[in-house]
Amino acid sequence: MTFSSVVGRFRILALAEALSWAGLLLGMFFKYVVVHNEIGVKIFGPIHGFVFVAFILVALMTKEPLKWDARTLVLGLLSSIPPFGTVLFERWASKTGRLSEPAAEQL
Repeated sequence: MTFSSVVGRFRILALAEALSWAGLLLGMFFKYVVVHNEIGVKIFGPIHGFVFVAFILVALMTKEPLKWDARTLVLGLLSSIPPFGTVLFERWASKTGRLSEPAAEQL
């Protein structure tokens, strides 16, 4: 997995989005249950916001190279809303061939 390919960028951002969700949820747990301190939310809130926007942009940029239909794109975008949805979408897209690099066109 590297940033040099469309699939690599998508997979990295899907995982990062899920991890930032985990950090934000952990921060909210500490804020509301354990210590009533906002530091976790202040740290992970902006991180999650940045990664969320980055994931949305990468999903939009992935549509053309991987020839996604509108349904796949919408599912990908919606997967960013529930916690860990991007990982579930990434696994589904991999299993169904939607995250396969297209073969290079021959001249």
